[in-house]
Amino acid sequence: MTSARARDHLLVLATSAAASWASHRVARQLPRRARAPWERTNHAGHTVTLLEGPAFVAGALTAAALGVGAGRGNRAAAAAVAAAAAGALGALDDLAGGAADKGLRGHLAALRRGQVTTGAVKVVGLAATGLAVAALTDRNRRGPLSTILGGAVVAGAANAVNLFDLRPGRALKVTVMTGLPLVTGTPGAAAVGSSLGVIGDDLAARSMLGDTGANAAGALVGLAVVERTGLVGRAVALAGLSALTLASERVSFTRVIEGNRMLRHLDEWGREPR
Repeated sequence: MTSARARDHLLVLATSAAASWASHRVARQLPRRARAPWERTNHAGHTVTLLEGPAFVAGALTAAALGVGAGRGNRAAAAAVAAAAAGALGALDDLAGGAADKGLRGHLAALRRGQVTTGAVKVVGLAATGLAVAALTDRNRRGPLSTILGGAVVAGAANAVNLFDLRPGRALKVTVMTGLPLVTGTPGAAAVGSSLGVIGDDLAARSMLGDTGANAAGALVGLAVVERTGLVGRAVALAGLSALTLASERVSFTRVIEGNRMLRHLDEWGREPR
């Protein structure tokens, strides 16, 4: 990688971090009436805001706009679409979704009863978003099967990050760790930068990504994987994401993490003392 390209990637990462940080500061100053729909009670019984999610999306969109301005064209545009669409679908679930019928199994059970949940709408929407951004990234340079698998990877990653948004900082750490090897592209840099901009309040248990931010973060990481892989790589990534999703229906990730000393220390790193 040339020094000029390295500077470009660093600029995208730093800009997205600054934009998400500034957006979160602004969001926290909104009138109480505007903030109230985004407030939730976390696992410890404390009130937190989900406005971190829209702030994350704002950071990612800023990075994508910078990528378009730098001549990255379709790939930067794909990052913008992934962040905006996945974030909007997540916001639908955050603001209009119910506590019941959560998870893939819950949404399928609701559909069998003839009920269409916001989660089910999100699943379909993420699939369509994934296919659209994979096609925009591939631009007919790969076969249709590869593009379809790419779309599934984006949708699956959007869901996967959301599975970890259960404790302060956890989903953002997953995003940063998976995104760091992929920061040489706009989606990876946007995901990592936007995460770093909001992680302080998340670790302090003042805010959460919510579905808005977690879905956007996962979609960006998934798109970064799609940029780097072909048919085989995408198939392997999709297999891993599918296994993770199915495991989440049977296994508590929190219990697994807390039962492993190394994972527990990594999970708790940076959090404020209880």
